[in-house]
Amino acid sequence: MIDGLVAGRLYGEAERRTDKAGKAYTLAKVRASTAEGEVLFVNVIAFDEGLCMSLHQLRDGDSVALSGSLNPRVWTDKQGNARPALDMVAHRLIGLPVSGVDG
Repeated sequence: MIDGLVAGRLYGEAERRTDKAGKAYTLAKVRASTAEGEVLFVNVIAFDEGLCMSLHQLRDGDSVALSGSLNPRVWTDKQGNARPALDMVAHRLIGLPVSGVDG
């Protein structure tokens, strides 16, 4: 795994799920651009309750920056082209204003 920072836009809405043991987690997808201008999708999973709540406050297209553990992989699109992707276990949402604070 690689510790990393991903910035982009939320693609769709964050989805709340529950595992077999009853523990809640959140899935989200971030659309990021590479330095070469290609689109890269980052599949995000979050377990921290506060982080999950913050992700659910965001809407499709909102800017987001997340830090966490990254796992690079490759997938094949419908045309048979290999495309890069990242899976992230998110640990922190960066740059989101804290609610209830004036200023």
